[in-house]
Amino acid sequence: MRIPIPPIPLPDKVVELARAYADGSREPAEPRDAATVILLRGAEDGPAVYYLRRHTTMEFAGGMCVYPGGGVDPRDFDATVAWAGPPPAEWAERLGCDEEMARALVCAAVRETFEESGVLLAGPSPDEVVADTTGEDWEADRHALESRDLAMTSFLAARGLVLRTDLLGVWGGWLTPAFEPKRYRTWFFVALLPEGQRTRHVSTESASVTWLPAAEAVAQAERGEMLMMPPTYLTSLEVAQFGSAAEVVDAAHGRVVQMHTPDIEPLDGDGWTLSIPEHHRPILAAHRS
Repeated sequence: MRIPIPPIPLPDKVVELARAYADGSREPAEPRDAATVILLRGAEDGPAVYYLRRHTTMEFAGGMCVYPGGGVDPRDFDATVAWAGPPPAEWAERLGCDEEMARALVCAAVRETFEESGVLLAGPSPDEVVADTTGEDWEADRHALESRDLAMTSFLAARGLVLRTDLLGVWGGWLTPAFEPKRYRTWFFVALLPEGQRTRHVSTESASVTWLPAAEAVAQAERGEMLMMPPTYLTSLEVAQFGSAAEVVDAAHGRVVQMHTPDIEPLDGDGWTLSIPEHHRPILAAHRS
């Protein structure tokens, strides 16, 4: 089965629905704030990315391959969290939000990455990172975080760790279209797999996990072997343009998020499609040529 790859022709009923939200005759659902992390490691044929395939029974994006991530938890706003790296004010400028939200998004990114891959972007000092998180005690803490029985701040404090926010890079942002019943405002981050750590299949929301070169993931999506939503496909295509995982992280320095909300636009030839971020247009055009 092939899946729709941008540009996606939209059915007439979807176009009509989008217009109803655009003219104010229907009220869009309030989006939930979320963070997702493009976890990277080196490969012979370019940057490799960690993907999770969500259970087909999931209400949102069932069966889709995604990056680790999830919604911001109220406790991610805790200002007492041990912090190393750029201050929240700097993150706020780059994420396009206030300092309180910036702190919560960074915490959510680190927390969700640990919950869904077992990788922890934290260390005993601002210059160190945890080398191994595979022990039973780590797994117990991961479960407690996932079930919300343990807050990230308490977890770090009990282990004498600080968030290594400098290990994260800013990549982009997507807001689910207004006509969707369930919506997320998602900030995309990038991070290298820390030396000594390894991913493992631990997420309760995923049926399987895999490391793939970004270019191969794009090819599999186009062949219908992987299911991806447009933001994941386009982001993977963009990442595939780089020669190494380190180059991707380097490119994240200085990036500022411009949240993109897909809207309907004319499709070449006939019909309508969903818009994509402007910087993705030349990448997609070159890929298709």
